[in-house]
Amino acid sequence: MGKNWGIYVLLGAIAFVMLLPLLWLISTSLKSATENIFAFPPQLLPSQPTFQNFVRVWETNPFGRYLFNSTVVAVLTVSLNLLFCSLAAYPLARLDFQGRDLIFAGIVSTIMIPFQIVMIPLYILTVQLGLRNTYLGLILPNLASAFGIFLLRQAFQGVPKELAEVARIDGCTELGLWWHVMLPSVRPALITLAIFVFIGSWSDFLWPLIVLDRPEYYTLPLGVATLAGTFSLDWRLIAAGSVISIIPVLLFFVFMQRYIVPTDSSSGVKG
Repeated sequence: MGKNWGIYVLLGAIAFVMLLPLLWLISTSLKSATENIFAFPPQLLPSQPTFQNFVRVWETNPFGRYLFNSTVVAVLTVSLNLLFCSLAAYPLARLDFQGRDLIFAGIVSTIMIPFQIVMIPLYILTVQLGLRNTYLGLILPNLASAFGIFLLRQAFQGVPKELAEVARIDGCTELGLWWHVMLPSVRPALITLAIFVFIGSWSDFLWPLIVLDRPEYYTLPLGVATLAGTFSLDWRLIAAGSVISIIPVLLFFVFMQRYIVPTDSSSGVKG
């Protein structure tokens, strides 16, 4: 360890720089009205920490409703994404049919298309389906993703073929094979995809801004944006609202990262 102290110091400094904006946000949310948040030199630690900013934000805005909306949208988005992406990735990885590689190449190529290009057609489709100001309208653009299909396809290809052959000998159907053998074998990839989708759905601002005009359906990013007008750019209160919005993301990541471990799918395969 003594030989690598320089590396540890460098990594620690990089980590501190990466965390500094988050620490500054938390510090600002805890500062009282008497403290100057723009003082120079900057004061990272508040001299009189207070939670009054959080109380005021929560009492003057329906943050409980915003939190509920974001939770419903994020949970449904993650669940549907894992379902559809895994169903699409399995045949592309393990079934042999004509045009498979061409279909996969077409799916992956859509990663290069910015969301702004398909935003207007998606909005028109949402309006025609009557999904404005609904949870399903928020979830619609994220039912599946090319990145998720690509990630799970690569994970499925890493599962030993012997496991699938044994399951077929035991009478397992392709759907049963997907559910009982393939999904447990690629659990780290599923958890990784769930984390990416959850963070993306939770922090999405542009699409909810377009498809929602009723405050009772606002998600947390839209709720935090309304604080600028409500409190006339009181950065302490805006920081408090921002901290409220990122706490669930941090908790979700801390809880899920323990499951990102290699599986023992090949432990029963000799060779």
